[in-house]
Amino acid sequence: MKNNESTKVNDAAKESLAALMTNYQTTTQGLTQTDADKRLKKYGENTIQTVKKRSEILVFVENFTSMMAILLWISGIIATFAGMLELGIAIWAVNIINGCFSYWQQHAAQKATDSLKKMLPSYVKVTRNGSIKQIREEELVPGDLFALQAGDAIPADARIFNCSNLQIDESSLTGESLPVDKGDQYQHGDGKFAQNNIVFAGTTVTSGTASGIVFATGMTTEFGRIAQLTQNQKKVIYPLQRELNQLTRQLAVIAVLIGIAFFLLAIFFVHSPIASSFIFALGMIVAFIPEGLLPTVTLSLAQGTQRMAKHHALLKDLNSVETLGETTVICSDKTGTLTQNQMTVNHVWLISKQYEVSGTGYFTNGNVTLAGKNIDLAEETDLKRLLQIATLDNDTEVTEGKVNEKSKILGTPTEAALIILTRKVGINGQYESQKSPRLKELPFDSNRKLMSVIAKTQAENPIIYTKGALGSELQICDQILDAGQIRTITEEDRQKIHEVDEKYSRAGLRSLAFSFRKVTSQDPLAGQKIDSYTIKNAETHMVFVGLVTMSDPPRPEIFDAVKKCHRASIRIIMVTGDSPITAKSIATKIGITSDKARIITGSELDQLSDDDLQKAVKDEVIFARVAPEHKFRIVSMCQKNGEIVASTGDGVNDAPALKRADIGIAMGVTGTDVAKDAADMILTDDNFASIVSAIEEGRTVYNNLQKFLLYILNSNVPEAAPSIVFLLTRGLVPLPLTVMQILTVDLGTDLLPALGLGTEKSEPGIMDLPPRPKDSHLLNKSIVIKAFALYGLVASVISICAYFFVNYIHGWPSIALISSGTGYAEATTMTLGAIIFCQIAAAMNCRTQISSVFSVGLFSNRRIWLGIIAEIVLFAVLMYTPFLQEVFNTKPLDLVEWFFLFCIPLPLFLLEELRKFFVRKINNRN
Repeated sequence: MKNNESTKVNDAAKESLAALMTNYQTTTQGLTQTDADKRLKKYGENTIQTVKKRSEILVFVENFTSMMAILLWISGIIATFAGMLELGIAIWAVNIINGCFSYWQQHAAQKATDSLKKMLPSYVKVTRNGSIKQIREEELVPGDLFALQAGDAIPADARIFNCSNLQIDESSLTGESLPVDKGDQYQHGDGKFAQNNIVFAGTTVTSGTASGIVFATGMTTEFGRIAQLTQNQKKVIYPLQRELNQLTRQLAVIAVLIGIAFFLLAIFFVHSPIASSFIFALGMIVAFIPEGLLPTVTLSLAQGTQRMAKHHALLKDLNSVETLGETTVICSDKTGTLTQNQMTVNHVWLISKQYEVSGTGYFTNGNVTLAGKNIDLAEETDLKRLLQIATLDNDTEVTEGKVNEKSKILGTPTEAALIILTRKVGINGQYESQKSPRLKELPFDSNRKLMSVIAKTQAENPIIYTKGALGSELQICDQILDAGQIRTITEEDRQKIHEVDEKYSRAGLRSLAFSFRKVTSQDPLAGQKIDSYTIKNAETHMVFVGLVTMSDPPRPEIFDAVKKCHRASIRIIMVTGDSPITAKSIATKIGITSDKARIITGSELDQLSDDDLQKAVKDEVIFARVAPEHKFRIVSMCQKNGEIVASTGDGVNDAPALKRADIGIAMGVTGTDVAKDAADMILTDDNFASIVSAIEEGRTVYNNLQKFLLYILNSNVPEAAPSIVFLLTRGLVPLPLTVMQILTVDLGTDLLPALGLGTEKSEPGIMDLPPRPKDSHLLNKSIVIKAFALYGLVASVISICAYFFVNYIHGWPSIALISSGTGYAEATTMTLGAIIFCQIAAAMNCRTQISSVFSVGLFSNRRIWLGIIAEIVLFAVLMYTPFLQEVFNTKPLDLVEWFFLFCIPLPLFLLEELRKFFVRKINNRN
């Protein structure tokens, strides 16, 4: 049927109650326990089935089977066959430790996610065998009769057959932030899930009471249907996974080509034996594979995850950290994410005066002013009357939270806002209720859009207080309160009231009208019993008092977050279930769009072709009154445009889009279990600003991986340079660096500073840059030039000079270069030391791309400094430990040689700072 609505839902809504009970073989006495047990076996438990989790063993093994991990396994095998068993074991150990660490991070994130899940109500009151009993909600079956009251979560789809003042929060299904009025008569409003006499599983009763007959449970509910749609949606591959696979292929090809080149040069140029040439080539292949890449990636992602957790963002998969940094579009809900999800009164309008109300949320944190000045309520008689109506014609309770705690409301957001308004002027609701106790209530219903109470007064006759929609109020009012006097309402008054209401509406504000009627001795109701007061005879000849306007205010931090997104060239598309006017008002107010943005409603979206929608999402656009399929389609069209999409959501209706998006972001506070299961990230504070912080972390992680690559690749050049010199001189220059010494740099001294680079904090201005192009790669031209032609070339020259320096001390060029014995070991040790001390400078230089290291703090990254100290200590251990001297061909250096090494880092660091300074100057000029 239309809009994919369940036929079962419409049938249940339209059928007479008698026919429905016959169809479900139940009566007003409810099911018998025997029937209920049979149906439980037939239909199964009333639960939302989740996708069967993958085996923990499979999840564990996956951490050891990425392309880079496979390359390391192969490297270990090559090293073993080349006669370097210790090296092979070391490489495998790196792989195993990294895999275990990665699995532990995933497992910890999943545990945290599971702890955030909220359970559906545990128990429900049903009628069985003619009596009311309490059962577990899982035992609910089609045909059961059950009762609802304010605060209850609805456990199944049901048809209402009796209700009073019933309002339902359907935001988990529709995204609409305001409660929906329900009744026991069939009406079909606008949009999906709009049957007036149907309540849906996963929604919540905000006010009133009701009885219903269950017609769908578990996966056959609308909630379950959308959950099933989510489970059938495959998750996209993270960009980082694709990028690492690409990088692995690049590095493998580079390493193998270098190995082949060295093998051929050794055979045909130096005329080395084939066996020794092959072992030499294998060693070079292993040397050019960055064994530290996987642990650095894992640590960078883990550190990013931990920093994001401090900013209220919980990542379920480490790879999604970096994907956030690529984000080009955020499809965001409005209520609770961009706004506070706390209705707040901001204006009170009377025919003769307009008051401003300050403060936000469900806290008494503001006041009421007139022309910018505080008021004395005793002097404002008309305002006092309106606030009296707001206090007494109200069924909601508000318990204000303490510092850093949320307030609790039992009832509707609109009435909660009215209670806070009255508290701001010092009205005590409990005292007012005792002074004027309620005698009768005429509950709100969606037809007349009014709620009235009849209250006792000190005089003999009662008073009627009414609040509701302006159009309905004006129909029942023939008088108006004006400066303390009651007079006949004129057409001019009505026109003025409508004009003011339209002005507020255009500003995205919701208005509520108030009226009253004193039952005087001349009133037709005077002397009648309260039971005789009806909607027809009570809600007439009312006195119009005024309007109250309210809105769900934006979060205070949202303005800076949106500006940061604009500076970072990240577009924000609001996708909400709210009305177009409200959506546009909020979007323009917080700066998401200009007032020229196109608004597309759900019904208009249905008429758009994919091509038209693809074009629409390229421009400024707001989506309002959208359904689950709409969100999914919007995300898909953005992705077709080449965007990396982050999508937020809290309801079951959002789950398909969350799973489709490159990054699905669920709300931790208001989110449903289905949404959290589908998401990659969970916001523990439901705050849009936390998404922006997470994107910044994602960009930082990517930058850190590039810094690591630059650092690790530049050391490969001075590692290869000695072998090139050896080959080009046909062995006249003895090999200045042995294979084991090369591997010492790769698996030893380089590793800890490299891991430190993986934890570097954000560079200044990182959110002033656009997202990197989708076709850009971790290993780009800039990194290759820097690594091989700048850092690497300089380090190569220095390390070769260090080798000749030792030979010079020993008498070269008067004597031949030393090719064996203690002098040769000392020379190769000096080459190794020069590479290590060049890498100390490189570690500092790689901390920033163009910013000065001093701008991020010279000593701010303790891990790098600990890594530098550790590599110097390791170098000393290799020199001064006898059995390691034999393995790594090292010998102790004297003071002059140590002095030579310690003079290397500082000039290299200062020269690079100078280069970055000129780069910044040129960039600023451009």
